[in-house]
Amino acid sequence: MVLEGYRARIQPYVARLARPFLGWAPSQVSWLALACAASAAVLAAGVRWTTPWLFLPVALLIFASGLFDVLDGEVARATGRTSARGDFLDHVLDRYADVFIVLGIALSGFVNPYLALLALVSLLLTSYMGTQAQAVGLGRLYGGLLSRADRLVVLALATFLEFDWSLPRPWAPTAPWERFTLYGVGFTVIDVAMLYFVIAGQWTAIARAWRVYRALPPAA
Repeated sequence: MVLEGYRARIQPYVARLARPFLGWAPSQVSWLALACAASAAVLAAGVRWTTPWLFLPVALLIFASGLFDVLDGEVARATGRTSARGDFLDHVLDRYADVFIVLGIALSGFVNPYLALLALVSLLLTSYMGTQAQAVGLGRLYGGLLSRADRLVVLALATFLEFDWSLPRPWAPTAPWERFTLYGVGFTVIDVAMLYFVIAGQWTAIARAWRVYRALPPAA
């Protein structure tokens, strides 16, 4: 896991950021994370008809969604309101947030739609394998190359770089919708991010499935 390994190190900072929300219900913070993700999706889809400069608020909203997703659990622990219902709601809203963001970006015109679809499938499989381990009594799995924190950071960075590339600078394309070209193949920064999701997501899903399979007792 790339970012998950830093969880203990950033815990004091997360606790500090959660203080203004201790009067909230944890579920309210979860819904706020989803609202940020949905807003990012709407703006990303609007890039097709407006300007790639919209990718700047998209990147900020994706980052905010990830931040609130971290804070809801911290608020629940700090206020003694952890529950199975809250954990379930958090997972459900996280999956919808993933779907919203990727579909919104897919509609932007800055990514191959088939690649975005494959990336979304890989992300959902990764999350499913983690929760399936919990379902069979082995606890939630967070290991692998692509945790949710990793993919939100990658998405925020990719959309920000797409915005940055659209600025009028000497090295920018003559038009913001032009692609980089390598060996005759055109691609965007977001295409690269989605390709990474396909590869790292499948690797993580298979690794988690294999780990769970080996941990379970053999059939009688």
